[in-house]
Amino acid sequence: MIDVLYFAWVRERIGLPRERIETKAATVTELVEELRSREDRYAAAFADLSALRVALDQELASFDASLAGVREVAFFPPMTGG
Repeated sequence: MIDVLYFAWVRERIGLPRERIETKAATVTELVEELRSREDRYAAAFADLSALRVALDQELASFDASLAGVREVAFFPPMTGG
């Protein structure tokens, strides 16, 4: 099981702040593909990966990063200063 967290407009599009899922995905990209195939709201949230960042166990990561041993995946838009 893996905890998936959604922040900002990602959470708004999906309608959930977090969920616990069972996945066979080996990488973040594979997880995104699984999520996209669930429902249109996931497809909309993950339509443009260049507009998203991902963190694995609270460390920034790339979409080709391995999910081996990861307990938490968070998706969020890029942060801006201010």
